[in-house]
Amino acid sequence: MRSSNPVFSRRGFSRGEGYAGFGGGQPQTQGLPQAGNPYAGTNPYAGTNPYETTYQAPPGAPVQTGRMTMDDVVMRTAMTLGTVVLGALVAWFVLPVSEKSYGLAIGASLVALVLGLIQSFKREASPALILGYAVFEGIFLGIWSKILNFMWPGIPLQAVLGTMAVFVGMLVAYRTRLIRVTARYTRIGMAIAIGFVILMFVNLIAAMIGGGDGLGLRSGALGVVVGVIGIALGAFFLSLDFKQIEDGIQYGAPAKESWLAAFGLTLSLVWIYLEMLRLIAILRGDD
Repeated sequence: MRSSNPVFSRRGFSRGEGYAGFGGGQPQTQGLPQAGNPYAGTNPYAGTNPYETTYQAPPGAPVQTGRMTMDDVVMRTAMTLGTVVLGALVAWFVLPVSEKSYGLAIGASLVALVLGLIQSFKREASPALILGYAVFEGIFLGIWSKILNFMWPGIPLQAVLGTMAVFVGMLVAYRTRLIRVTARYTRIGMAIAIGFVILMFVNLIAAMIGGGDGLGLRSGALGVVVGVIGIALGAFFLSLDFKQIEDGIQYGAPAKESWLAAFGLTLSLVWIYLEMLRLIAILRGDD
């Protein structure tokens, strides 16, 4: 599943691009991620505050202006992640999942992917799409986790704890400014992410053609290295989420944008969880 957060760069959270949802001009397209490459062309730190020119009014309290607050983000994120967890529990305890339920997992992941892509390319947040994505993503995660649990009992709990540790660690690092999200930091991270996604796609094609693990990037010592890089990229995506949420609150993003904040955070956490599952599986036995 896709797990980056190109959604924010399309939403006016950044300082350099106009917000297409307000004002009378044409939608801004410069710097937007291109189809098939969600990481390309983002530069969220050049220019001025788009909300100042949008509202053309002095800053006001969120209650007066309908602007996004941290409470909005926390509540919407709890709803979205809670829906993911609920879907996973349904898949785990209700659906007839066996060690060979790959087709069921693939079907749920494809539905989640389609819903996520539709939302990513919409100009406005759609709670129905986001929660629909969360349901099917949760079902996929529940099925996939249970399949792996048949082979390595306890692995889902280990992956959940690992994901929580990465989230808390990145939040602390961001809040204490140990990590500073600058334009250079973003460009380097995006370049690595693009290379990683391309490499994983090539590995998938090689596996489909030749069978096995393709190029051998998901097993053995090399698989461990790739898994660590994947988790590090998920942590990088979280840092971008934190920065863009902070900017959205500071520069007056509308309250409805909190749904997109929740969507972006969910994408990053799903990415980390899946990479954590794979890494632990490699460490506990040949993947």
